Amino acid sequence: MTELPARLSPGDPAPDFTLPDADGKPVALADHRGRKVLVYFYPAAMTSGCTKQACDFRDNLAELNDAGFDVLGISPDRPAKLAKFRDAEGLTFPLLSDPDRSVLTAWGAYGEKTMYGKKTVGVIRSTFVVDEDGRIEQALYNVKATGHVASLRKKLAV
Repeated sequence: MTELPARLSPGDPAPDFTLPDADGKPVALADHRGRKVLVYFYPAAMTSGCTKQACDFRDNLAELNDAGFDVLGISPDRPAKLAKFRDAEGLTFPLLSDPDRSVLTAWGAYGEKTMYGKKTVGVIRSTFVVDEDGRIEQALYNVKATGHVASLRKKLAV
């Protein structure tokens, strides 16, 4: 059985990262200090659930930004696939590439999960609220792709 990665909890420092975006440009979590950041991890670009979730973030981005939240999406996909995904869906927030899954693992968003009743190892769909000082405010694991952004907005009163 695979060891479960350590999960983050409110108050923990958010593990820092610098990852390439869809254009291969480096984006660092530290670049967002002073603003709250919604960091969400998803299994694969251009799959139905991940597309639904990304489009929900896109459709709610203006309200989230106005409330002081930046959005970063992270998956194991390579930048070229992320660029296709961004362009196909008109996504207007950074999609970051973590092909070696080191950031996913550091955030507890990669490991054993149950899918359709079977245990498997993969990306655990997760969303984190990082405060202005780079600490975890909320750690939400095993979120649903559909309806997640609406429930997140409710939790954050946005």
